[in-house]
Amino acid sequence: MNHHDSLTPHQLRSTYEGQKSQPFDLSATVATPLELHRCTVQAAWVDYNQHMSESCYLYVFGDNSDAFFRYFGIDDDYRMRGYSLYTVETHIRNRREAALGEPLRLTLRLLDFDHKRLHVFHEMFHAQSGVLLASAEQMLMHVDMRAGRAAPFPADIQQRLAVIHAAHSVAARPADAGRVIAITRREAKVNADAAAE
Repeated sequence: MNHHDSLTPHQLRSTYEGQKSQPFDLSATVATPLELHRCTVQAAWVDYNQHMSESCYLYVFGDNSDAFFRYFGIDDDYRMRGYSLYTVETHIRNRREAALGEPLRLTLRLLDFDHKRLHVFHEMFHAQSGVLLASAEQMLMHVDMRAGRAAPFPADIQQRLAVIHAAHSVAARPADAGRVIAITRREAKVNADAAAE
């Protein structure tokens, strides 16, 4: 039985809790995008519409972020030293439903970073059909938890992020990155076109 099946909302934990980061090889090829997390839709994630609840999409994207953190060196030991990454903003775009028992494959690209922030882009695919189910764009902030404020990444972490970003910035930017939520109205476009004539 997967441990997620019996969790109450107060017991939610990352799949990667307790897993340590592996040494980061600065000379190794960085995959674009990274594929670090896979999972299966659990019974506890399925809602009254018989597909994965919207909150659980965020939960799965959160696990994908945690896998990424461990990839470049942020794990529980790092957090015990008083530092972590907090989410500042998330934008999820749902494209297709995911049903109970379906396999999921997650990808992640580091779109940008600075000394305190990460801008990442996730995609969730059906692991068998390859259909894109959802995407998520996030801004994350490196935080000194004891001081309760943003803090610079250590130099070694910044160096690793630079290597990842250099690899990921070569590929074309994802089409949904920077997408704005808005109701576009056909009559406004028609009026604008008429005014231009």
